[in-house]
Amino acid sequence: MAMHGLILFGHGARDARWREPFERLANKLRAARAATGEAQAVTLAFLELMDPNLPAAVAQLVTQGCDAITVVPVFFGQGGHVREDLPTIVDQCRAANPGIEIRCAVAVGEDDSVLDALAQYCLRQI
Repeated sequence: MAMHGLILFGHGARDARWREPFERLANKLRAARAATGEAQAVTLAFLELMDPNLPAAVAQLVTQGCDAITVVPVFFGQGGHVREDLPTIVDQCRAANPGIEIRCAVAVGEDDSVLDALAQYCLRQI
């Protein structure tokens, strides 16, 4: 049975608490996928300072049976890490997993619906 995995890709930080909102987001995604009957193949990956890195996260999902993986950069914008570092790492993952479809979404902050949700949050603070 084909399974589509989802990797939330963040920068990483020295403070372990920094990963908490990413874990909450991953848990929400797992619950949403479970509610629709989809497999719950959702994991985190980080560019630096935290584990797992992207190649390890891809390997983990492949081991779980994923034949397609989408990487979602949980970055506010398309800075150098998203424009330069991420495509290089994704290409390395593709080369290491030739039978697996790996695609990369745009940074979450580039999506208008995300910006709309953030605007609504900001307005609620007034």
